[in-house]
Amino acid sequence: MGTTNTQGRLKVAKNTDAETMIVATNLTKTYGDFKAVDGINFTVRKGESFGLLGPNGAGKSTTMKMIAATSQRNGGDLLILGKDPNKSGPEIRAHLGVVPQQDNLDRELKVWENLMIYGRYFGLSRKFLKGKIEELLEFAQLVEKRNSKTEELSGGMKRRLTIARGLVNEPEILMLDEPTTGLDPQARHILWDRLFRLKELGVTLVITTHYMDEAEQLCDRLMVMDKGKIMAEGSPSELIKKYSSKEVLEVRFGSDNNATVAEQIAGIGERLEILPDRILVYAENGEKALEEIVKKGLHPVTSLVRRSSLEDVFLRLTGRTLVD
Repeated sequence: MGTTNTQGRLKVAKNTDAETMIVATNLTKTYGDFKAVDGINFTVRKGESFGLLGPNGAGKSTTMKMIAATSQRNGGDLLILGKDPNKSGPEIRAHLGVVPQQDNLDRELKVWENLMIYGRYFGLSRKFLKGKIEELLEFAQLVEKRNSKTEELSGGMKRRLTIARGLVNEPEILMLDEPTTGLDPQARHILWDRLFRLKELGVTLVITTHYMDEAEQLCDRLMVMDKGKIMAEGSPSELIKKYSSKEVLEVRFGSDNNATVAEQIAGIGERLEILPDRILVYAENGEKALEEIVKKGLHPVTSLVRRSSLEDVFLRLTGRTLVD
């Protein structure tokens, strides 16, 4: 374990020997005849923020559980910090921080007590934890709430405390499952700032999220999953450039008319996606595409030109949105 920084700034343990933190080769997890994870390959490098993107049932959570050494794989190979989680689970978990989707804090304990008790689970000394807790409270912006019971905290404060708790053992890899679900925009941005700071300290982040803007903000590299398989992998900008256009024109003609209108505007832009409530026109210039539509005598009820996003990438790869 690392030592407490006397300047009050968060310090984390660093693995200086290995540049690759996670290596998965043909990784497979089955439940009976069902393949939850179907022979996937990926690596996560030291200090990287790596995101798993996909709808419910895509295999993200199962993959996270195998990385966390809490679920054993059925096939392929997996190395976490150079060790096999099927054989060295406890040793690996000692170097991981885990932030679950649902905050599982002890509601009756004070903020600092949640950190102390969790640290004791790792066998950390009270002397070490005394200084560490002060660092974490400052990092999570909870110094003034140190003696408050957890049930008195706002949702954003609880989330920051859960992340602070996941850092108590100075992990080399911090795993976050849907870190900002249920938070308001302000609380989300505060949490993003905390995670950016961890990246700057060299902590390796593995994140699952349903939020496209969150994935673009936080992740250096993304793995898009669906039905247990990897659909695409790369940085957010690389994925958008490869699988989408520069801009997207969203037009609505009424739910009963969209399919008919789509036939009339075929050929405008690079391609069309017909959704129940709107038509997406993928084009280099969205305003120009709109002008071409109007020239055909068609007048949408609403129109919007925006830049392409990861949502468009996912729709292109899977034929559905993340909320489907």
